Amino acid sequence: MTLPLLVSRTFVAGRRPVARRLVVAPRFSLAIIVCGMMCSLLPAGEPEVVNVWPGKPPGETKDLPPESNTTKPDDKPVGNRTIIKLGNVSTPTLAIYRPAKEADTGAAVIVCPGGGHHILAYDHEGTEVAEWLTGIGVTGIVLKYRVPARDPEKRWRAAVQDAQRAVSVVRCKASLWGLDPARIGILGFSAGGETAGLAALLHAQRQYDPLDAVDQVPCRPDFAVLIYPAYFDRKDKPWELRTDIRVDAATPPMFFAHAFDDRVPVANSVLLFIELKKAGVAAELHAYAAGGHGFGMRNTGQPINTWPQRCGEWMKPQGYLQ
Repeated sequence: MTLPLLVSRTFVAGRRPVARRLVVAPRFSLAIIVCGMMCSLLPAGEPEVVNVWPGKPPGETKDLPPESNTTKPDDKPVGNRTIIKLGNVSTPTLAIYRPAKEADTGAAVIVCPGGGHHILAYDHEGTEVAEWLTGIGVTGIVLKYRVPARDPEKRWRAAVQDAQRAVSVVRCKASLWGLDPARIGILGFSAGGETAGLAALLHAQRQYDPLDAVDQVPCRPDFAVLIYPAYFDRKDKPWELRTDIRVDAATPPMFFAHAFDDRVPVANSVLLFIELKKAGVAAELHAYAAGGHGFGMRNTGQPINTWPQRCGEWMKPQGYLQ
């Protein structure tokens, strides 16, 4: 049997990726074939929703109340509109939004909404982001990861498990979804930025025991977009990274947008950006004078609302919007 080929890229700081052919190991090839047998082509119209896990996610030992929108009538709106605050998520899913066929670049981005690992800001940091992505020819995939946090010591763990599995699921199904398996990114806001960032940083350290053929497929995102990411700095020393954060030459390229007046310190983005530079990994940082926190895709009347345009401008020369 002829083994399928994937495309890999070598990233050099400040340069676009160089495409190479990569002969896939038989085990990885078999995983791709099995994945293909498990899924079908996406229909047009409404986004398809697929489960991240084949059964209960790892480490789940108790049932939560039903999933629900916890938004209250007096909650502060964002951009003159209320937001969806999704709580008690126990069944992680992926909602797949496809661009028009004639505009489809073959790239995909998994979107991780924020919410402090308590809830998910599911629309303005999730579905609205996916809609923007489809407008630039990218398949937007909204990850509904588990909240609230399960582990009080590592509040990110369940979310990162879900994100790592999500990358493998999308790459596993790439051929049937018409996606390039070497152009799968991840994007996150605030706690979702921590989730996306750790999924990129910990790509070689899967945070759960492999379950099936999907977990034989690499979980490294090809790039990461972190918008006002949280929890990377130390609480006791705000201008130092957490001691468990490691950046090396294999870390995916990253784009950052953060406001100087954000209550989540801009240091979270600046410190990671500096480490990427030290490691020779391509990165771009936009630090705005004002903008606050939690604006997502909404227009709050600040220059920082142009971050999606800047992100698209970064993605194109990097080779993600071919």
